[in-house]
Amino acid sequence: MPTDLDALVTLELRAFSGDRMSRAQYRRHLASPRAAVLVADLPGEGLLGSALVFFRVGSTLARLYSIATAPHARGRGIGARLLAAAEEVARARGCRAVRLEVRVDNTSAMALYERVGYRRIGRYAAYYEDGADAWRYEKSVAIS
Repeated sequence: MPTDLDALVTLELRAFSGDRMSRAQYRRHLASPRAAVLVADLPGEGLLGSALVFFRVGSTLARLYSIATAPHARGRGIGARLLAAAEEVARARGCRAVRLEVRVDNTSAMALYERVGYRRIGRYAAYYEDGADAWRYEKSVAIS
């Protein structure tokens, strides 16, 4: 479990221009049994990315709330590895699927999600704080 709250908050500030998580939110999620905070880091490079997954009691759906990649680390497959790790955590907790929302203008994220098997299942108007719409995606992670 990551213990460097400062690094997580700094990554959040660098990765997103809005809809950011606060220090208090990260602190709460790190302590919650219904959340998993995953990190990608390398010696000498620090925190390169993070993912936050939520689990609800009695639900077989996991929700990927956020994937953040440090700007200098983009294009290195970190998001894809964090996504795979999030799916594995969801599977290990008995979830049948992972859901997520993504800005309709985030074409690189949508390409990643679609490439690894997520399918678009809905649209939310004015989902983000700046009024941008979101697509909802879902992928089965159940073992067949």
